[in-house]
Amino acid sequence: MMEEVKVRIPATSANLGPGFDCLGVALDCHNVVTVARSGPAPPSAMVEAAGQAFFASARTESFAFSWQISGRIPRSRGLGSSVSVRLGILHGLNELSGRPLDRLTLYRLCAELEGHPDNAAPAAFGGFAAARADSVFFRCEVAPALHFVVLIPDHEIETEASRGRLPVGISHADAARNTAHASLITAAFASGQYKLLRGSLRDWLHEPYREAANPHLRPAVTAGVAAGALGGYLSGSGSAVACLTLENPGAVAAAMQAIVPSASVHVLVADNTGATVLS
Repeated sequence: MMEEVKVRIPATSANLGPGFDCLGVALDCHNVVTVARSGPAPPSAMVEAAGQAFFASARTESFAFSWQISGRIPRSRGLGSSVSVRLGILHGLNELSGRPLDRLTLYRLCAELEGHPDNAAPAAFGGFAAARADSVFFRCEVAPALHFVVLIPDHEIETEASRGRLPVGISHADAARNTAHASLITAAFASGQYKLLRGSLRDWLHEPYREAANPHLRPAVTAGVAAGALGGYLSGSGSAVACLTLENPGAVAAAMQAIVPSASVHVLVADNTGATVLS
C-alpha cells in the first residue's frame, strides 16, 4: 500500500483580462504537494474540504492524512496558489486510494471547490483553457514562443475581498466589448495566431473595479506594451500583473519592474502538462 505521494501542480494565470472566471493558462512555475497516510496535519479548512469532497466522490473509506506544500507559487497573488493545494490534495488522495477517480473527475471536484473553473482547468490539464461554470472546457497547448512576463508585488490580495469590489451589473456596451475580446483571445490560443492578442486583453468587467487595490496595473501594462508586449492584464484578482510577448521578454520585464522596483519579475512559458504525480 502506498504511504506517500508527491504531486506537482503548475501556477495558473486566470481571466487573461476579459475572460473573467472562464479563461486561464498554466505556467512553468510549480508547487509540489506531498500527501501521506496518517501523521500530524497542519489545520486547513481548504484541505479538509478537499479531503471530504474526494472521499465522498470516490465512495471509499476515508483515512487520516498529512500534507506539505513547497514550491515557487506565491500566496494570494493571483497565480493559483489555492488551486495548487486543492488539486494536489485531490490527486494525492486519489493515488493513495488506488486511483478510483479519473483526471476529469478530479478536475471537476477542484473546480467545484474553487467556485469557478478558470484556474482549475489549466492546472489540471496544462496549456490554455476556456471553461464554463459547469466544468465543460476547451484546452490547447501553448507554443514556447509566447512568453508570460509576470510582475509579482510584495502585497497580497485576498480573492473574496477583491470580488466584493465588483459591481452587480455592467452596461450592455461593456459586456459586448468584453465578449468580443474574450472570443479573440480564445481564437488566438486555439489557432496559434498570438498576434490577435494585441489589443484583445483589455477588460471592462472586473479590472476597472480592482485597480484601486492594484494601482500598479495600468502603469505596468503600459510600460510592458511600450517595450514590445502584445498586451497585459491583472492575473486573477492580483496583485500579479502579466504581459504577453513574442519578442524581447527581457526588455518587457525590465520595463515592468521599473514601475514597481520592489517587485519580482519572472519570464515564464506555458506548462502544457498540468498536474503530475511525481512519486
